[in-house]
Amino acid sequence: MGTAKDWWIYRGSGTVAERRARLDEHRPPWREFKGEPDPDYTPPGTEGPAWAETYERGDGYVPDAYEVDAVNTALYLRRPLLVTGKPGVGKSTLAHSIAADLELGPVLHWPVTSRSSLRDGLYQYDAIGRLHDANLRHLESGRGVPDRRRSPVARRAAGGNPIAPYLRLGPLGTALLPQDRPRVLLVDEIDKSDIDLPGDLLTVFEEGSFEIPELARIASRQPRVKVGTQDGPKDRVRIEGGRVQCRSFPIVVLTSNGERDFPPPFLRRCIRLHVEPPTKDKLERIVRQRLRLDESTGDGPYRDLIKAFDERRTEGDLATDQLLNAVQLRLSGAWSGEGEREDFLKTVLQRLTGPLA
Repeated sequence: MGTAKDWWIYRGSGTVAERRARLDEHRPPWREFKGEPDPDYTPPGTEGPAWAETYERGDGYVPDAYEVDAVNTALYLRRPLLVTGKPGVGKSTLAHSIAADLELGPVLHWPVTSRSSLRDGLYQYDAIGRLHDANLRHLESGRGVPDRRRSPVARRAAGGNPIAPYLRLGPLGTALLPQDRPRVLLVDEIDKSDIDLPGDLLTVFEEGSFEIPELARIASRQPRVKVGTQDGPKDRVRIEGGRVQCRSFPIVVLTSNGERDFPPPFLRRCIRLHVEPPTKDKLERIVRQRLRLDESTGDGPYRDLIKAFDERRTEGDLATDQLLNAVQLRLSGAWSGEGEREDFLKTVLQRLTGPLA
C-alpha cells in the first residue's frame, strides 16, 4: 500500500486516539448533529466476543491505496461509502477493517433482502407479543389472580411502561444513537433490496435522525422510554420524545454486487468505491496476513495455490476466501496424497461463474 498519507485517518499515522481526534476536528459544518447521549448508556467497546469477531475479521484486511483514499473521503465528509465489486473481493470485510483500525466497537450488520424495509433497519416492534401479554393480563386479572402469582409476561405488561419491552432498535437505529464515538454500520447487499429502500434511506442519511411513531404517540405522558438495542436486549438506551438524533454520524458501508442501478439522488449522497479482484501480489499479502504466516513458513504451502487460483479465475469468477480455504487445507495436511491435486483444486476452487461453474 505504501506510505500513509498525512490526511488519512483510517490506516493513517499516529495513535488511534490521535486519528479519532482528527475525525472530530474536521467536521463539515453542514454535517453537524446535536443529539444528546444518554449518560446511563455505554455502547460496546473493544472487549467481548462481538468485538473479537470484528477485530479478527478486520485486522486481516489488505486494502489498496485507492480504497484507503475512498474510505477517508467518506470519513471526512460524513457520507455513506457505497462499495461495489464481484462477490468475494472483500467488500463486507472492509467495514470490519475500519472498525478494527479505529477501535470503534463491534460492527452493526444489516443484511438486506428483497423483503427488507427501512423500519427493519431502524427498529422492531413486537405488536403481536404485546397484544398476547395484554390478553393474558386481562384474563388473569379477571380471574382475581394476585399480582405475585401472575405470569412473568403479565406482570411485565402490568408494570412500568407497557410498550418498552416490545421495542428494540435495529442496526441502523442503533448506529444513529447519539454518541461521541461513531459506530460502523454494514448494510450488506443493498442491491438485493426493494426498489424503494435506497430512496427511503435518503432522509435518514441527510438528517441523521428518525422517529419511532409508537413512542411519539405517548411522548406527552411518557417523554422518556428505555428500549433495547441491536447489541442486545439488555443494552437499554433512553429515547426522548420518540425521536433518535445522532451526534457523530455513523460510518456507513453499503455493499453491492452490481445487480441493479441506484437512483441519482441516492448516489449523490454516497462516496463510491469499486473494489477490483486482487492481483497475484495482493493475494500473497492477503494469504500471509489472514493466515498469520511468517517467513519461516516458506512459499511451498501457498505459492503454487495462488498460481492455480490466478489461472482458474480467467475462465470464471473465484472468491478470495476460496483461496484461503485451499491454503488452510494444505497447511493442515489435507489432500496430500499423490495424484489428488486436480481433484483438490476442483473441490475447493470451484468457479462461481462461467461455462465451467
